[in-house]
Amino acid sequence: MNVPDYGTAFAAWRGAAGQDWQRYTRHAFVEGLRGGTLPQASYLHYLRQDYAFLIHFARAWALAAAKAETLDEMAAASATVHALVHVEMPLHVQTCASHGIDRTALEATTEAPGNLAYTRYVLEAGYSGDFLDLMAALAPCVLGYGEIGLSLRGNDGPFADWCAVYGGEEYQSLCRDVGALVDGAVARRLGPDWQTLPRATTLQSRFDTATRLEVGFWDMALSPKSA
Repeated sequence: MNVPDYGTAFAAWRGAAGQDWQRYTRHAFVEGLRGGTLPQASYLHYLRQDYAFLIHFARAWALAAAKAETLDEMAAASATVHALVHVEMPLHVQTCASHGIDRTALEATTEAPGNLAYTRYVLEAGYSGDFLDLMAALAPCVLGYGEIGLSLRGNDGPFADWCAVYGGEEYQSLCRDVGALVDGAVARRLGPDWQTLPRATTLQSRFDTATRLEVGFWDMALSPKSA
């Protein structure tokens, strides 16, 4: 799998996450997308749950705009909200509609426990913490999907649309921007030697927990009957 350059902080967090990161980015769900073997029921269940997830994720990025200290941070957070609302979520609506799940049914989706755990954790990180806590909790999803999308770029199987979105230049550019946002935010608040500070352990814990919750989300998506 290609390792993208999304900045210094992401590289440090990703490396320290170890096997949890591999379990996330090389999950059986991802391999099912790659090989075209993912059951359609699992894919549609994932899209419905991810639609509900993205509603809360957009709220978390809006919270990041409120927690921002600079205009550049606010602009980056608001741009991410725009990408979620105008790129990712419409893809879910279109894909589900093509399989007979209209928008009314999509928006009536009941959140699975794994979805609730993940979204509420990210929002809690923002409510109880600061901008950095929120960035560390958000990074596994945004940047992890970028890494996964890059590894699936050019896939022409039944899930080509999904692969094209996350492997495409628009999303990859967003990931690079988010990586730069995180690096700038860390340097601004903690200085160039931030990795030697006690705060680094807290941020790593945020990242690690969110990564494990991503694994749980894939597990949930693979087993729609147990969700």
